[in-house]
Amino acid sequence: MLAMCIGFFMILVDMTIVAVAQPAIQRALGADFNSIIWVTSVYLLTYAVPLLVAGRLGDKFGPKLIFQIGLVIFTAASVWCAFSTSIGMLIAARAVQGIGAALITPQTMAIVTRIFPTERRGAAMGVWGIVAGVATMVGPLLGGVLTDNFGWKWIFLINLPVGIIGLVAAQVFVPRVTTHDHKFDWIGVVLSGIGLAAMVFAIQDGEKYDWAAWIWAMIGVGVLFMVLFVLWEARYRGEALVPLSLFADRNYWVSNVGIFAQGFAITGIMIPIMFFLQLVGGMSPTRSALTMVPMAVVSGILAPVIGRLADRVHPRSIIATALFLNGVALCIMAVINRPATPVWQLLIPTILMGVAGAGIWAPLGATATRNLPWHQAGAGAGVYNTTRVVGSVLGSAGVGALMQALLRHEFPGFDMGRAQEHAASAAAELPEPMHQGFSVAMGHSIFLAAGVVFAAAAVALLLVPLKAPEAPGT
Repeated sequence: MLAMCIGFFMILVDMTIVAVAQPAIQRALGADFNSIIWVTSVYLLTYAVPLLVAGRLGDKFGPKLIFQIGLVIFTAASVWCAFSTSIGMLIAARAVQGIGAALITPQTMAIVTRIFPTERRGAAMGVWGIVAGVATMVGPLLGGVLTDNFGWKWIFLINLPVGIIGLVAAQVFVPRVTTHDHKFDWIGVVLSGIGLAAMVFAIQDGEKYDWAAWIWAMIGVGVLFMVLFVLWEARYRGEALVPLSLFADRNYWVSNVGIFAQGFAITGIMIPIMFFLQLVGGMSPTRSALTMVPMAVVSGILAPVIGRLADRVHPRSIIATALFLNGVALCIMAVINRPATPVWQLLIPTILMGVAGAGIWAPLGATATRNLPWHQAGAGAGVYNTTRVVGSVLGSAGVGALMQALLRHEFPGFDMGRAQEHAASAAAELPEPMHQGFSVAMGHSIFLAAGVVFAAAAVALLLVPLKAPEAPGT
């Protein structure tokens, strides 16, 4: 369990640790605003696309072996990130890092499920949830401390000793388990990969190329390939990458909509919030990261309470309410992100997001697979996690594109690099005349995430009551 938690923790931390260091990376590598957003998006993209097939690789060749291969790739790519001398090299290294994370993630859950007996599995998953909550809090904070005291390269170098320890622990403690042969839906992998990559690239780089005709054509190509992917999955008679029969269960597809929106929002808002706090508020990376800690603490405290409540009440009551509250919190954050706002007021929406998160993450996960037959639980969990990561990919790209459009509106000819050259301090605070316009652009970009969450809250009203649990021995 310890060995699995090390790998799982490292991946989750790496999804948030970079957001705090982005302004520092941008200054060090002389990157433009669009390129620095790709540092996050490319990691999420290469994480999402192979995620489904990676689970079946573990079934075929053994989850321990695939876990170790993923850990080696992830750790080596982390060192490559640290020694990158250009933004292009860093983006390439992050892409490889995402592939390693995709290989690790499904194996961790599979191994825990296989090695713990039914009567102890609940406790093991409880530890799993604690690790996820701690990683969410530690990521931004660790990124701030390392960036402030040692430089941005250390947010990647820290993975080297952790990766080595995880690799050795897996070799010593994790048993080999029986494997099962699988046929791979490679056509589904290619169709979904091309479709998702085309859409993310076009959405994120659209503003950079003035939304030229070829950008819209690429969006169309992405949509076309995703439609072809769905049609292929519907007709494929082998082991489909995404078994569409899963979506016959209403709670399952509604839960997927909810987790997509939550992934979209949480990942999307990190970029504008960190840029606002550091470039307008003049905060160090550590101080800016501390503003997000209340969200993780409140969510961690309330999660067990709401988790127990979720087994006794209608899931719609908790999930729809929590998603709506999250949308309200995002709107408050979008409105008050202004130069004159005191820090204590900025904490109010993050606390509300923590309350909402406790009613979203665990209840959604439990509701998603609760009504599925046991033989579809594994496939259901894989698709559900992929939906979350895809939401994160599109959230990063969509909010990033809107940020660029709003900045261009506020400052015609705006260039983040030139603005930072005139920064007055080591924290790279923008010139004061730019504060108001920059704050408005960052705040208004958060409204996109709020809109997606409100839409998911409306869809969550379609949830139906959970089935009664099966009798022991069934």
